[in-house]
Amino acid sequence: MFFILSKTLNYLTQPLVIICIGFILSWALRNKKWKSRLSIFSLILLLIFSNDFITNEVVRLWELPATPLNDIDKTYSIGILLTGVTKGNMTPDDRVYFQRGADRVTHTLQLYRMGIVKTILVSGGSGSLLERSRQEADEIAEALQLMGVSKEDIRIENESRNTHESALAVKTMLQDSVSSSECLLITSAFHMRRSRACFKKVAWGSDTFTTDFLHHERKFTPDVLFIPRVDSLLIWNIMIREWAGMIAYKVSGYI
Repeated sequence: MFFILSKTLNYLTQPLVIICIGFILSWALRNKKWKSRLSIFSLILLLIFSNDFITNEVVRLWELPATPLNDIDKTYSIGILLTGVTKGNMTPDDRVYFQRGADRVTHTLQLYRMGIVKTILVSGGSGSLLERSRQEADEIAEALQLMGVSKEDIRIENESRNTHESALAVKTMLQDSVSSSECLLITSAFHMRRSRACFKKVAWGSDTFTTDFLHHERKFTPDVLFIPRVDSLLIWNIMIREWAGMIAYKVSGYI
């Protein structure tokens, strides 16, 4: 039930959904005062959510910073790679289809190639309401092998449906063989706060490595300050979904 409710909340809190509802209500209502208020409110929301400068400043405050590779002074037995970067049920199914967030995989590969992590544990089944033909962890493991990672250096946890379940499953898999200090948690920068909190909640607090950044270098050019951008709306979708997830996890006692 929690899984379905969280997904429903994600859809209802998307900025474009809220803006569309506002415009629809402003058209449908008979009260002229409320029609005007809703129209203005929806327009202001549209301008705010599509403004690149505002969006970037908010994301910069939320995302945890990158760790320079030269600053990593230890070797980790396990790199815990959280899923959420492939497209499910695509055809033909003889390959892996990546979407935004592929940095999680490529940067993990770089850590492996540099010898910073010895083994990669890919954690995550399907976070979709619809059933997938292949679990995401299996797809990513397949891609990593194509990239040259030895099959013996890849472990798979493909049953979890969210970050909380991943944390529980990973701890169960690893607690008898390694300590949390020997693990490096790898996920997107916008997702790291929730991921880190979930793993700490189950007493498996590991070092972290952020990837897949939504923010960019601060700019004051006219296109950033004034020109509406569709990308900003997409980033707000991701951020609001993450914040809603944080609230839901807090209420449920997952963090």
